[in-house]
Order: sequence, then structure tokens, then C-alpha cells
Amino acid sequence: MIDNSFNALAHWDNPKADRYTVELEIISVHMDVDGSGQTFPSIEILKTNIVDSKTNKRIEGIVGNNFSSYVRDYDFSVLLAEHNKGQAKFSIPDNFGELHGKLFQYFVNSDAYKQNFNKPPVICLSVSDNKTYHRTENQHPVLGVEYQPNESSLTEQYFQKMGLQVRYFMPPNSVAPLAFYFFGDLLNDYTHLELISTISTMGTFQKIYRPEIYNANAVAGKCYQPNLKNLDHSLTQIVYDRAERSQLANEQGKFAAEHFIKPYQTVLEQWSANHL
Repeated sequence: MIDNSFNALAHWDNPKADRYTVELEIISVHMDVDGSGQTFPSIEILKTNIVDSKTNKRIEGIVGNNFSSYVRDYDFSVLLAEHNKGQAKFSIPDNFGELHGKLFQYFVNSDAYKQNFNKPPVICLSVSDNKTYHRTENQHPVLGVEYQPNESSLTEQYFQKMGLQVRYFMPPNSVAPLAFYFFGDLLNDYTHLELISTISTMGTFQKIYRPEIYNANAVAGKCYQPNLKNLDHSLTQIVYDRAERSQLANEQGKFAAEHFIKPYQTVLEQWSANHL
């Protein structure tokens, strides 16, 4: 699915739509807080690599793509839930996401990151199903048509604390916009092939994760509100259990609380205060 999507977008000098294949690497980031050698699994992201069968070259893609974080799962599944338990009105705790944001930026600015990756990460997520998106006149040859949301989401605000800005584009052959979180200039800092590697990978993942939105049978209009109850969609042949993923987020959040947040609370608070 990823290869087919990539070749459809990278159609120049590719008459049979079979020139490229995409390889994925899982990048796991571990932290040793106290120098004991005992590490905590903090972040997982994906790295794309592009294989060009015409030139027999392997081209580096983009790091980021999907994004998994035990601390983020703690913030959303444990901290946020505890803060709002028994409350009549939903609210966000003070300093919500600040520690996670500083840890992520510390990683991206680290020597370890720079030794392994040439460019800053791009993380590609689904649009929010409780926001409305409006199509603009701006269009990019690879990213497609740009959309703008009617308001900011909690996810946007959370990723802002990670130092990331967001833009929404619906790529060619897609039926709904994707959210692209990035540093710098998304449109000019990356090559077309790099961007296509992220679009083909995460567009495919979202068809599996959220088929009601990304495998819908109708294309998003000028004014678009995603709908997870949309019945007019097709399923892929890959089974994905959203309920199990939510349970896993809770388990990983509790794991982070037990093995990272609580044992190192004082150290983390001091470190966070010194990393503005």
C-alpha cells in the first residue's frame, strides 16, 4: 500500500509506477536519568528510506512520521483523566505538556539526534474529528491542497510545547487532509521525495487507523468536518483494534507514572525549571 501510494505521487520518470519502494525503521529513544544504566523508553518514531530501482540508490527519507511517547500517554491517559475526575467542566492542568515538550526538544537538539539524522523531524497525524477545516487556495505539488482549522485543538497546543508548528494538507489521491507537525519551513526544507515518503507512509497508516476519514468513499469538500461515525467508507485488509490501542495508552501512561514520573519527580522538576 505504501509503495503504491509513493509511486502514484512520484510519477515523473516512473511510467510503470514501480520505480520506488519504501523501507521503514523504528527508532526507539531511551533515557538514562540517573546514570545507572537503567533506561526508560521515552519516544518511538519512524524513519523512512526510499529505494530507487532505476538508479540502485537508497535515499534517506524523513524521520518522525508516526509518534509514540510514554510520557504523552501519561499526560493524556493518566494526568488529564485524574485532573478532570468528578469535575463538571473539562479543564487542563497547569503546565500540561511542558515536561514532555522540553524532553522532546532536548532529544531533537541532542548530539545523538544530529549524529543519526540530517534534518528535523516531521510528524504526520490525523485531523481532529471535533474541528472544522476550510479549504484554502494554496496548493503544493506534493502536499496538495491546504486546509485551515476553525480553532486550535489540544493536540496542536501540546505539540506547540514540543516546538512544532502545524499545517494541514490534503495530498493528491487522498480524501481528507493530514496534519503535518514540523520545525522550520515544511514546504522548502524537504525534497519532494522526502515529503512523499511521509505522505505515503502515514496516509496508508491512517487508512488503517481511521478508515471512516481516510478511506472514505467521498472526498473532503471546501468545508470539512471529519466523522468517525461515517458509514460510507471501505476497510483495508489489515485489522487494527482502536479499543486495544486506547487500553495500551492507559497501560503505557501508568507505566510512565510508576517507572519515570514518580521515581524521578524531583529531578525532572529541577531539570524542567532549568530548561526554559
